[in-house]
Amino acid sequence: MAGQSAKLATIIGGSGFVGRYVVRLLAQTGWRIKIVCRHPEQAGFLQPLGNVGQVQAVHANICDARSLRAAIKGSDALVNLAGVLAQSGRQSFEEVHCEGARRVAEAAKSFEITNFVHVSALGADLRSKALYARSKALAEIKVLNACPTAVILRPSVIFGEEDGFFNRFAAMASLSPFLPAIGFGHTKFAPVYVADVARAIVQALEGKAVAGTTYELGGPAVYTLKELLHMTQTYSGRTPRTVPIPFAIASLQGFVLQYLPGKVLTVDQVRMLRANSIVSTKADKEARTFEGLGISPAPIDAVVPVYLEKFRPKGMYESYQG
Repeated sequence: MAGQSAKLATIIGGSGFVGRYVVRLLAQTGWRIKIVCRHPEQAGFLQPLGNVGQVQAVHANICDARSLRAAIKGSDALVNLAGVLAQSGRQSFEEVHCEGARRVAEAAKSFEITNFVHVSALGADLRSKALYARSKALAEIKVLNACPTAVILRPSVIFGEEDGFFNRFAAMASLSPFLPAIGFGHTKFAPVYVADVARAIVQALEGKAVAGTTYELGGPAVYTLKELLHMTQTYSGRTPRTVPIPFAIASLQGFVLQYLPGKVLTVDQVRMLRANSIVSTKADKEARTFEGLGISPAPIDAVVPVYLEKFRPKGMYESYQG
């Protein structure tokens, strides 16, 4: 059983894609972990990642300051992973990203928690036409206003076995011979492995990051959207083919699709694709990157082909079937 003298890290949104990797790594390094989510009964799969009593899931809603304060009380460190890719009902960018981040940061301030990591996104920009990007940038400001010692991490698109990027396009490739290259596929990305993002979070919690600093996390290589689509098709056993779609046409498609279940594409996501998601020259020069945290990020080809194999026409292990 985890010793009660071990430090307690509370993770807002800890049952999500990135959260499960953070929980695993923190458990391995001896932290006690409190996972804060709306449905703690759905976070039970994380408890085996630690020893008995080391991982606990509790209920709280980022839209409710009182429940957040109750969940955060007694913590030594705090990680905010809460976020949405598309707005739905009360789960708006304003409510989750901006006001949610403010509530978390103000709760941290009230309990004098200075060890605080807030996960944002590359592309966060107050001047962006995309609501997502503006809300992420505004959230960063609110966090630092309330907690000046907070470390902000801005990852590019995140990949991993459970991701919603390569898996999504591979599923589309299994249904269609062509993948849509929005904006002619020219947008640039520096995809990052989810386990490396988790390592960056833990490094920050353990004092390896400069307090009050924003780090930009990009993978070891930059690719265009078209190149990433071709890689997806190749890794899933398909012939690389894309169809170029101008931003204007994609916006019209997003206007329709954003009202359908699953929100396959929204107008705001199309706006996001107008900006590159890569590390800035300034951040690179100032060592506000993975390298500045002592991390060598994994390349795409070391991870993605393994979990996209299930999308091959003849199923997994096709290459072994002769």
